[in-house]
Amino acid sequence: MRLATLGAWAENQARKHLEGRGWAFRDANWRAREGEIDLVMADGDQIIFVEVKCRVSDRFGAPEEGLTPAKLRRIHKAAWAYLEAQGLEQADWRVDLVAIECTRGRRILRLDHYENVLGEEGRV
Repeated sequence: MRLATLGAWAENQARKHLEGRGWAFRDANWRAREGEIDLVMADGDQIIFVEVKCRVSDRFGAPEEGLTPAKLRRIHKAAWAYLEAQGLEQADWRVDLVAIECTRGRRILRLDHYENVLGEEGRV
């Protein structure tokens, strides 16, 4: 299974999960010089930037381990770039993580959603 294909599949699974919670889809794979945002969703007036991590084995650790401090910094910068580009600098926002473990045949073993992975200190 090609990684790009797995990544696109995982992002689609995350999107379906979040839309099932009533969230609205805004954008996918939004890119800026600062980095990329996998999914941009909205829960009411709040903008949620979603990082999606997927693993088919534990060879490289759990999906959550892929969200390094450096990756969080890039997401934070890209989120600000998105808000500025959309004229939403005053919007309430946060960054969430969707971690997926699946089989090579793409059967989901686990899908966990972590809210506000930047925490309040990331909002400075």
